[in-house]
Amino acid sequence: MHYREVDASREFLLRLETGADWRTEIEEFADLEGIDAAWFQAMGAVQDAEVWFYDQEDKEYQSVTFDEPLEVAACVGNVSDLDGDRFAHTHAVLSRPSGQALAGHLNAATVFAGEVYLRAFDESLVREHDETTDLDLWL
Repeated sequence: MHYREVDASREFLLRLETGADWRTEIEEFADLEGIDAAWFQAMGAVQDAEVWFYDQEDKEYQSVTFDEPLEVAACVGNVSDLDGDRFAHTHAVLSRPSGQALAGHLNAATVFAGEVYLRAFDESLVREHDETTDLDLWL
């Protein structure tokens, strides 16, 4: 197990821009505010979405695209450094009008409406390649 104590000195509420990319909006905000590490929660709606599922046996992401309006019933993630860039690792539960839930790693989505609570940490998080999982994980 890897763990660390973190101090958080800044908290933000964001309203994402309609038509923008969900994850990119969070990354651009982190760039704007100089945030190298954060945890966030969000909700809202998207016009479409690309969701990834990590195949643990093949060690590859499988992509599924939804070209339809979806509610963001829950969204959680963190901001960290990945290869020198700020990266918003984002997971979401999306729902259809029927109530059917879709979930996974939210790679991309066009914002209809989005509200984010983000808590910035004073310490940075840096992602590095993990041999066991073949993923970029923070240390």
